[in-house]
Amino acid sequence: TITCRESTTKKVSGNRKEASLSRIRIQSRYIAIQELAEKQHFSIVLLCELADVSRAAYYKWVNRQPGAREVENQQLAASVQHLYTQVDGIYGYRRIALTINRQREKEGLTKVNKKRIYRLMQICGLEAVIRRRPKRYRKITPDYVAENILAREFTAEKPNQKWCTDVTEFKYGNGKKAYLSAIIDLYDKSIVSYVLGHSNNNDLVFKTIRSAIRALKENECPLLHSDRGFQYTSKRFKRILEKTNMTHSMSRVGRCIDNGPIEAFWGTLKVEKYYLHKYESFEALKYAIDTYIKFYNNERYQETLNGLSPLEYRAQAA
Repeated sequence: TITCRESTTKKVSGNRKEASLSRIRIQSRYIAIQELAEKQHFSIVLLCELADVSRAAYYKWVNRQPGAREVENQQLAASVQHLYTQVDGIYGYRRIALTINRQREKEGLTKVNKKRIYRLMQICGLEAVIRRRPKRYRKITPDYVAENILAREFTAEKPNQKWCTDVTEFKYGNGKKAYLSAIIDLYDKSIVSYVLGHSNNNDLVFKTIRSAIRALKENECPLLHSDRGFQYTSKRFKRILEKTNMTHSMSRVGRCIDNGPIEAFWGTLKVEKYYLHKYESFEALKYAIDTYIKFYNNERYQETLNGLSPLEYRAQAA
């Protein structure tokens, strides 16, 4: 009996979802017909035929008296489209909902559900840029190896308790390469230090860690997690950490998921900034990365941080 009830409930829920999607699809066709007829002066008869909707249904939709809910949806849709354009389409429905709700709070308005934003984005034909798969880990022979102390415990109780670091590659101009080294704090997912260089070498990584160390307060000794790249397995890097009393943790061979937070940041940076533009020079690429990281730390609101940006969340701890 219970199984039958569960099956019936799932079926009803599925039917409702399908009906909702069907309404969204039909409404999208009506909007498209209206826009093409007004802007391009196409025949409504022809447009209705192509969209597979009746003229009577279309005119009924056009001449309807919109209710308060529909008027609010139109206003929300306009806000969604404006924000989507403003951020070059990098936001999905969750982050758009976070941003819009922050503005609505300032104006004394009620928050809107993220599922409503999702439906409006479907009607407007908006979707976030799709992530690309990260490259596979390249095996190397390490000189010095540390244990995987972090063990995928990607949460921290306070700032500068756990850090992750890595290097990623970018291309610009006529096939030239640049390399970005960065350190992310697991407390608030903020980027605490980064360096962009022409070569993937020890100097790039050493500059990054030294810059992060200089910003530490007295008695702060973060756990630093990295992969087994040649820079992190060098004796010089080990000495830098030992001098600051920092503990080193390393991913297992071929397990890039062990360094998940910084890998996730690379994906976000590349999808939301790098893949959307072409960079003719190193300077143009550097400016784009500087601008994005500033935006990411200060203005990119995250659901996991209670709707705050990384540095807003970090300020609460202070």
